[in-house]
Amino acid sequence: MGNSRSIDIDTGFSPQALGRILTEELRLPANPRLCVAYSGGVDSHVLLHALAQLRAVQSLSLRAVHVDHGLQLASGDWARHCEHVCIGLDIACVVERIEMINREKDGLEAAARYGRYACLLRHLEPGEVLLTAQHQDDQAETVLLQLLRGTGVQGLAGMPRLTPFGAGWLARPLLVFSRRALEHYARAEKLRWIEDPSNRDLRHGRNLLRHNVFPVLQGHWPTAARRLAQAAQHATEAAGLLDEMARADLGSCRVAEGLQVPALAQLPASRRRNVLRYWIRERGFQTPATALLERISALVDSLPRTRQAEIRWGGVALHRYRDLLMLHPASLAPPAEPTSDWDGRTPLWFPAAGVQLRLLPTSGTGLARQRLDGASLQVRFRQGGERCQLPGRQHHHKLKKLLQAAGVPPWERARLPLLYVNNALAAVGDRWVCEPYAAKPGEPGWAVVLETPVSESRGKG
Repeated sequence: MGNSRSIDIDTGFSPQALGRILTEELRLPANPRLCVAYSGGVDSHVLLHALAQLRAVQSLSLRAVHVDHGLQLASGDWARHCEHVCIGLDIACVVERIEMINREKDGLEAAARYGRYACLLRHLEPGEVLLTAQHQDDQAETVLLQLLRGTGVQGLAGMPRLTPFGAGWLARPLLVFSRRALEHYARAEKLRWIEDPSNRDLRHGRNLLRHNVFPVLQGHWPTAARRLAQAAQHATEAAGLLDEMARADLGSCRVAEGLQVPALAQLPASRRRNVLRYWIRERGFQTPATALLERISALVDSLPRTRQAEIRWGGVALHRYRDLLMLHPASLAPPAEPTSDWDGRTPLWFPAAGVQLRLLPTSGTGLARQRLDGASLQVRFRQGGERCQLPGRQHHHKLKKLLQAAGVPPWERARLPLLYVNNALAAVGDRWVCEPYAAKPGEPGWAVVLETPVSESRGKG
């Protein structure tokens, strides 16, 4: 299953044309399992109705999910309308009402989009294909919006036809069809759909383009939407070539912890920016604006006076530490409560720090089991002044010096849990065990294990 060359298809919409898109353009497997993101609007209703007609001639599994944002007084009526339509088409429909988060921070449009896709992701089954109803005019609007934001080639590529999504796929099979063609089909089939009044709110950039800008463009250039959609396809091909180059350059720059600054410094500026964009996007983070990307590139050229520096955007933190660039979510921080009692038997999860602590049985390494039996265990985070005597050494060392010598970045040091036994420092995360708590050769022990059970990557909203 994957993208192929664009096929020459009649711009008039029909179930048969949709079937050709699914099999020849998207190359969906035989007997696909499809889940439609059904809003109740004309576009998703046309998609759902046409798929229901295809089901009679093609072997496919079909269901729908309706996300109720609760933003309109009539949203409950809309959900009931969607359920009624699905009953008439003999299609199973799941309705979920969601609570919007980060509305003030991200804006209503972004919060609604993030909440909708997060909900759809929860409902998508492994190997299932989520179908959304964006069409050619939506793609053209996306390209114009990206142009006005000063985006690069990746942004100008617009919305992909097919992309991995959770345990399955996200497909947009209507991108070759115009809004007019879909509406013509809806009227011919006497479909009844929902009109969302927020789609006429000109405070939203997409609505402003749709109602005030595109009518002017299409009055002068009748094929404007089609041409912009074609431009997106050309940008997609160019972006693929840039990604190939980025993957080649990344091979010479990447290490487990991040990117090596000396290797990045050998690249021409344009290829350096390209590999940085690809690396950030590959990690699941939002790519930075042009000005921020220039600041990141400048970190490669000159070592900060403090030998470390931080740049943040969109919930992401990028650090330069010594000769490495590293990425992680900006929200990760030491817990507000500096001390936690622990029984040592069940994993201890610190959401703020993004780590989980547990003990696994071992022999000859780790913490001596005998020293922990009946002892009081606590987990703390650095306050400063901690000391540890490493096994085989005569003296205690300042924890700060040990961490510096091991090259642990400052932001990681603050998130490193410290295990105390009867109020004495016994282990520094999964890095060191302090005397006299270290297991001797052949002695039963407990290995300290740090895990990140929640992925640090962030999906696109």
